[in-house]
Amino acid sequence: MQIKQLLDEIEYEVLAGTVDVEVTGLVYDSRKVEKGSVFVCISGAVRDAHDFIPEVVEKGAAAIVVEKPVEPVDGVTYVRVENTRKALAYMSASYFGHPADKLKTIGITGTKGKTTTTYMVKSILESAGMKTGLIGTIEAIIGEEHIPAANTTPESYVVQEYFRKMVDAGMDAVVMEVSSQAMMLHRVSGFTFDIGVFTNLEPDHIGENEHKDFADYMHCKSLLFRQCKKGIFNGDSEHLDGILEGHTCEVETFGYGAGNDLQAQNVELLKDAGALGVHYHVAGLMSFDVDVNVPGSFSVYNSLTAIAICHHFGVEESKIKDALAKVTVKGRIEIVPVTNRYTLMIDYAHNAMSLESLLTTLRAYEPGRLVCLFGCGGNRAKSRRYEMGEVSSRLADLTVVTSDNPRNEDPMDIISDILVGVHKADGEYVTIPDRKEAIAYCMKHAQDGDIIVLAGKGHEDYQEIKGVKHHMDERELIAEIIRENPDLRLEK
Repeated sequence: MQIKQLLDEIEYEVLAGTVDVEVTGLVYDSRKVEKGSVFVCISGAVRDAHDFIPEVVEKGAAAIVVEKPVEPVDGVTYVRVENTRKALAYMSASYFGHPADKLKTIGITGTKGKTTTTYMVKSILESAGMKTGLIGTIEAIIGEEHIPAANTTPESYVVQEYFRKMVDAGMDAVVMEVSSQAMMLHRVSGFTFDIGVFTNLEPDHIGENEHKDFADYMHCKSLLFRQCKKGIFNGDSEHLDGILEGHTCEVETFGYGAGNDLQAQNVELLKDAGALGVHYHVAGLMSFDVDVNVPGSFSVYNSLTAIAICHHFGVEESKIKDALAKVTVKGRIEIVPVTNRYTLMIDYAHNAMSLESLLTTLRAYEPGRLVCLFGCGGNRAKSRRYEMGEVSSRLADLTVVTSDNPRNEDPMDIISDILVGVHKADGEYVTIPDRKEAIAYCMKHAQDGDIIVLAGKGHEDYQEIKGVKHHMDERELIAEIIRENPDLRLEK
């Protein structure tokens, strides 16, 4: 393949050499450069790949794509573009043969709900016989292959590589989470989504190396809707107008409000034998009752989003209802069956905003007690510890403060910071640094009708201590505790 074929949809300037040169691979990591590669220089927040040009030339790179002034070396093609991240996205699409053209592509953006909604969509579409891939915060799923995720939305090269694998595996569609960072860094440039989705928007990801302010955050979210054919939006969001600004897609809305194209009516909370969920009537573009195996009002929004998407694929009502009644998402209000006496769940809530939303949702189910176990990560802002401690103490009946990922800090120092926040409210609390012992305490002291939430780890299956990730999966810890204490399964 010649480099000019990869650059076909990009404006560029040839600084040296010729774009007729044959290249053997497309690379953006200098460590992976081989003889004949084209190397794209990405200017990152930590490292600037332009600094590695001498190294990749030494390794035999045939061509280098830059966005900054450089001094060309004889025998190597140099191409300058306006933005190398955007160029990488378009070049990756070309390199892998534009696989998105052979898939139905669904991109979901928003502050919350992306992960759960992607799994709901995948479940519904597959129940209707559509082979569906997934790319998100937890993992990428390509058939039977599950690939752990490093970012909510991977680098553009990886996105296109996954699309290629999905096409080769005979898949029909892909549903993926699209973060604001992904839009800002052109990780999903180079193709047009068939459907783009907006779930909601709250202040988040604002700060150094992220978004300078809320307006910038909202703008980056809105960019998805200049890159999709049909947009499906949360019509109840106060930020809808901001998200719609500059959109080029068809517009459809969902929500509780009567003006939405798809509406949730007559919502009821379901609570039975250790399980929590919601029941509601779908009105508007479709009309049927649905039960969802995930609790809370946000579960209504997530499932309604999934229904709105799948409506455009002609999925039968019975398939939608069956899939939503069974769907579970690892680490997202994931109920772990232990006993009918109380409800035990695992959730990824790891900041004050998400923890408050979670505990408020669970409080609506009128538990005997609401018990919240959590810790905070080391080498992160102390303010998060104070805030989470106060939220849990205010909303939970019992807070169990334990260890999360202490990283390079002393776990007890982190716990002491959390307790500063805990003492700002009046909830009862205990401190148990060892996470397994803390979970065991919750289970051994559970009372009838309790809801116990293990917050912070979610889908993570490790604990990071002193730079080392040690395997630790809360589901396995619960199973170990039950094996060691079989009476915990007894119904009373």
